[in-house]
Amino acid sequence: MTNQVLEPANEAEAEMAAVATACLVKALDHSKAKTIRMTMLFDDGQGDCPELLLPPRALRFFADVLRQMARREPMLLMPQHTELTTQEAAAMLNVSRPFVIKEIDAGRIKCRMVNRHRRILFVDLVQYQAQQKKDSAAALKELSQVNREIGQEL
Repeated sequence: MTNQVLEPANEAEAEMAAVATACLVKALDHSKAKTIRMTMLFDDGQGDCPELLLPPRALRFFADVLRQMARREPMLLMPQHTELTTQEAAAMLNVSRPFVIKEIDAGRIKCRMVNRHRRILFVDLVQYQAQQKKDSAAALKELSQVNREIGQEL
């Protein structure tokens, strides 16, 4: 599977996606089954599609994709085992390439070397990003606490 950037949905697609998301979420909320049966109908009445058996996990994924479409946000579908260059990682994190290299050298981002080039697993980059958000939230909470203590002393 190649990485595929999906453009934002147009208004009609966003509306359809919002309705489909609501239907999938409702189906998932009411289902305790290990599989969900789905039947597809085509507008033109053509096509003979058998009933589909899907795991709830697949429907949650579809609901997430449809939710993004309903918001008209662009998406990037990428397998977890995909390796990124430092430039691609920097673009994903919205930072500079030298910053990514410093984080690698500090041991905060895992990578492997391919000749002289660094390669970062997508899943490792997502893990790093989640840790950064967690650390930022903790620092903000601590700063708020210090601010309250200073305000009480004055």
